[in-house]
Amino acid sequence: MAAPAPLRQRRPRRFRERKDVLHDLDDGELIKRYRLDRAGIIFVTDLVRGPLTNPTGRNQALTPEMKIIVLLRYLATGKMQLCSMDDLGPSQQTVSRVITETLMALSSNAILTQFITFPITPHETQRKIVDFQQIAGFPGVIGAIDGTHVRISAPSEFEEEYVNRKGYHSINVQVIFDAKYKITDIVAKWPGSVHNARILNESSLNRVVFGRGMVPDGCHLLGDSGYPSKKWLLTPYLRPQPGPQSNYNRAHKITRSVVERGIGQLKRRFHVLHGEIRVQPPSKVCQIIKVCAMLHNICKNRNIYIPAAEDDEEEVDDPLHLQPPAAQRPREGLLYRDEFADLHFRNDN
Repeated sequence: MAAPAPLRQRRPRRFRERKDVLHDLDDGELIKRYRLDRAGIIFVTDLVRGPLTNPTGRNQALTPEMKIIVLLRYLATGKMQLCSMDDLGPSQQTVSRVITETLMALSSNAILTQFITFPITPHETQRKIVDFQQIAGFPGVIGAIDGTHVRISAPSEFEEEYVNRKGYHSINVQVIFDAKYKITDIVAKWPGSVHNARILNESSLNRVVFGRGMVPDGCHLLGDSGYPSKKWLLTPYLRPQPGPQSNYNRAHKITRSVVERGIGQLKRRFHVLHGEIRVQPPSKVCQIIKVCAMLHNICKNRNIYIPAAEDDEEEVDDPLHLQPPAAQRPREGLLYRDEFADLHFRNDN
């Protein structure tokens, strides 16, 4: 009788050695790679430490800190492969799973609203008004609003709705910045084909915050000509007359440029927003955008600079802004703008 074949010994699993970046790198290198210093990384980790802690306690499980670091590396570069090639240890499959898990934790409404808040109290709005008026003397401004497109790969459903007027697939993101380049409101859910005016019209900002009078009287947003003029949303004159209208336009342009520079800062800080985001479905891209906005504000709160890079690019707005349909340009808003310009810009300061 033949002897039984010897049992094959199971090859022991081999784990890649993981680099302890929080211990090995100084704050300058951490900011360059992950956009936060050591204290900032720990701060963000503590926000979601519970959901990110592995309950099994198995060997080689990623710590919450490491999960945050993996996500930050992806957001800073836009390249998942760098997360596994950067001596962090996880495989590509693990990186993808960790990014999904960490995005889910950080994009919860309970976390986002701690750092992205729109001013509605008299104290908050007055502080914003003072900050904006110091730019070019434009009174009563609490925010500058614009839309920016974030490129995505073609989705499998409703693909044509995501094609914007430039011909590529995108999410059209509505964002508001204050004079300190902090984001006070962001709407990231609309396909690229949707006009800025519709996004505003459907937003809680229009329906609730301003629509129900939650903001004190005399508070305004500044928007470009792609938005309808309202009593609380001031847009530029397309053909300004000499005098108050030209003075108004001059101050409006300088003051509103805050949002253009703010978008540029956001996209330079997190390069994932610069190129095409190749994740599906689009709702996951929206999570990425909102988490980047929150992290941008955290960086502002902690005075963390944007590291310079050779491939940095300024966000350049398309000079062609489609006007909203006539039905969305109520005469009431246009008349209010005339009265506002005549009252505040009769003399060129």
